This record gives sequence, structure tokens and C-alpha cells, in this order.
Amino acid sequence: MKIITNTASSLTKEEGEKLGISVIPVSVSLGGKSLRDYIDIDSEEYVQLLHGDEMPVSSQPAVGDMMEQLEGIDEEAVMLTVADGLSGEFSTAVGLANSLPNRENIYVINSRSLAGPLRYMAVKAAKLRDQGISTREIVSQLRVLAQSNISYVIPADFNYLRKSGRITNLTSKIGSALHLLPVLTQTEDRRRISLMTVRRTWKAAVSTIISSLKDKGVDERCLITIAYADKRDLAVKVRRQIQESFPQVESEMLQLSPSLITHGGPGCIVVQAIRK
Repeated sequence: MKIITNTASSLTKEEGEKLGISVIPVSVSLGGKSLRDYIDIDSEEYVQLLHGDEMPVSSQPAVGDMMEQLEGIDEEAVMLTVADGLSGEFSTAVGLANSLPNRENIYVINSRSLAGPLRYMAVKAAKLRDQGISTREIVSQLRVLAQSNISYVIPADFNYLRKSGRITNLTSKIGSALHLLPVLTQTEDRRRISLMTVRRTWKAAVSTIISSLKDKGVDERCLITIAYADKRDLAVKVRRQIQESFPQVESEMLQLSPSLITHGGPGCIVVQAIRK
């Protein structure tokens, strides 16, 4: 069974090869150039480019790259995509799969997430495959996992929310002037990211996320991921605060891919949970 995902999982091509996962690069456009995750640029290099006025733009994996992974394969394939609504990848992949003569062998799964949960689902699928679990059972388990994840984003800069159209110019100016921290979360249908609240300090922002995680029943059956753009030390502090409230819950840290840093900006922190 072939497992396919993309770099919005924060998996590099090399990491994917070790796990038996095909990883398609997502591209970002900045300064008139198209840069592919982990091929043309890494996360540290990308952050250094994000200090101008131009707003970077990310795109879904190229159709040609998807076609290369799916066309002509005679084995079953599972493609895990970014949440439908946050990207057009899922609908593109479904349309592409349905156009191929081997479509009965292809399963396209909407992860309803990105970053940590998407990465976990891809790695989980690879482990189950290596254990000899059938493709249908793996697909069934992945679809259940996709219903369980939730994401929170703390952008360090209101300007990224303003440029992406999530808040008004006035709100951005007020928030920046008062040094407030916005906290965003996925909507219930997982198709959008919306502003949940604003807080004055990182500790207060993380406390709000912790309260929400508890309300949603996160416990030792779950994995919590803390993803960061460039401030690893801050991510360590956030993880420590979360661990104090969830001492029995497994947690891990990862660095966001360039294409995901595009949306949160330098300094952002992403906290996510998924049922294991």
C-alpha cells in the first residue's frame, strides 16, 4: 500500500522515505519566486525572508506532482490531504483520482487538519501497513482519527491576520498597539480558522487553549503537538505549561514547514490534539 501526503505535515521528503511515505512539496510564492518546502528553502531560511511588506502566498501541491504519485500504480494508495476548506487540495485530489483508470485503488482522505495531526495520521498509516493491516481497515481508522483533531494558533503578529483578511485594519492597529495576542481555532466543521479570543500574555493565551482542550475531552488517549515557526524556546515553555495541566498526555514538538509559516508568520505557535 502506498501512502501519500504533503509537506504541510512538516514531514520532509527524506523523513518520508525512511517511513515509506511519499511526501509532495507545497510551494510558497514570495518576491515573484516560487519556493518548494524543504527543497528550495527550509523553515529557518524562510523566516528570514518574511520581514518585508509583501505578503507570501502558499499553494496546494502541484497537480502534476499528485498525478505522478497516483497515475499508473497497480497497488492501493492512500492520500492524506490538508483539511478541505483550508486548502483546495482535497477536492483536487478527489477529482484527479476519479479521472484515473486505477481509481478503485485510490483512497483520498480529508485529514480535517494539518501539521501535527496530519503528520501523526500519515505515520500511523505507515505503521499499520507495516503490521500487515488491510488498506480498508487503515482507511477506516484514519477517517475516525480525522474526526478527533482540533487546532489552535497563536500568531505573534496581528499583521498576518490583517493581510490574510481575518481581521480588519482597525482591529490590527488596536491589537498591535495594546500588545495583545490573538488566539485562533478551527471552526466545528474544520473548514476555517477563526478568531477565538485575544489575551495580553502568552501564559494567558495558552491557559485559554488548555481550558478548551479540557472542555473537548483531551486526555491520555490523545497526542498533543506544539509546533513553532522559529521560536523554539517559546515552544518549550508552551509545552511545559501544557504538560503541567496534562501530565498523563503524550506531547511532542515540531517545526512548521515554510508553507505553514506563511499563514501564522514568524513567532507563531500552533497547539493541536488528536486521538491516538
